Amino acid sequence: MPEDDADRDQRLAVVVAKPRAQTVIDALTNEGVYDADRSVRSWDDDGVAVPVTAPPQTVDVREIVQQVGEPRLRTLEDHLRQRGWTDDELDAAPSSWAVVGSVVLVDVGDAPRPEEVGQALLALHGEADTVLDRGGISGDHREPNVTVVAGEGDTETVHTEHGTRYGLDLAEVMFSPGNKAERARMGDAVEAGERVLDMFAGIGYFTLPMARAGASVTAVERNPTAFRYLVENVMQNGVDRNVQPYRADCRDVVPEFAREARADRVLMGYYEAHEYLDSALDALAPGGVLHMHEATPEALVFERPIERLEAAADDAGRSVEVLDTRRVKGYSEGVAHVVVDARIE
Repeated sequence: MPEDDADRDQRLAVVVAKPRAQTVIDALTNEGVYDADRSVRSWDDDGVAVPVTAPPQTVDVREIVQQVGEPRLRTLEDHLRQRGWTDDELDAAPSSWAVVGSVVLVDVGDAPRPEEVGQALLALHGEADTVLDRGGISGDHREPNVTVVAGEGDTETVHTEHGTRYGLDLAEVMFSPGNKAERARMGDAVEAGERVLDMFAGIGYFTLPMARAGASVTAVERNPTAFRYLVENVMQNGVDRNVQPYRADCRDVVPEFAREARADRVLMGYYEAHEYLDSALDALAPGGVLHMHEATPEALVFERPIERLEAAADDAGRSVEVLDTRRVKGYSEGVAHVVVDARIE
């Protein structure tokens, strides 16, 4: 049935500060009042209007307003068709992307007219102000290669995830949206008071949720830019009493760490973590839990990381009990990002 003018006049939206937009959308969705059929729109210099089906009861907002507008173009394809893209051109358009704070990360690939892709993504995600075409990660410090394709070009942002705030510059440090569930899982895995070593802490990807859960985390990161954000994020999340950060190679930190007390849990969130297994085992107390990440060819998924872990443990005169194995996401064609959880006696 067509929508009449009276119905259109009853459309509501909540006005919030732009940096809070994604957090508010998540909260409104949880409350069941986010209107996914309409777009988030700019409201004033620093605010956006987020569409709702009813006034929220549990979410703080600046004001509730009436918002009249056309129904949301629901997909990137909708927006690109509106810009005149042909079926052949749409076949080359990106099929996935991620919103990280106020930035949209996308692999434009072979799509024609990347700027139009970026503009369409900004129209689709009103909470964002910049679109980045992401390339690979390279160098000893795992630095990203990104290109601004649309928007303001501000690559520094704050991303909120399960209550944890991550400040970062997406042109300087890596951030994998596909690791979201694993970051949340690590916060659930630890218990208050656990002694944890995060050997490749980055900006605090896993350190922050574990520290927020009450663990005492020694976080080691050698990339100076990532380390700066790690320290800032520890302060922003109010966990400075729970985190001891080191800017160093983790192998240089382990001897003193182990002399003080060995860890209940060691996290190795690095694709080539197997190269550091000797240090990880030196740091881990008998009966402690090791979380080992790896980029593994599909034909060797779980078999190769488990064999590497068992070989390192055997060299150290220790035994392995595999507790869990997980695929986190695809890493590249034919390669999976996997995690092995193991108890080491």
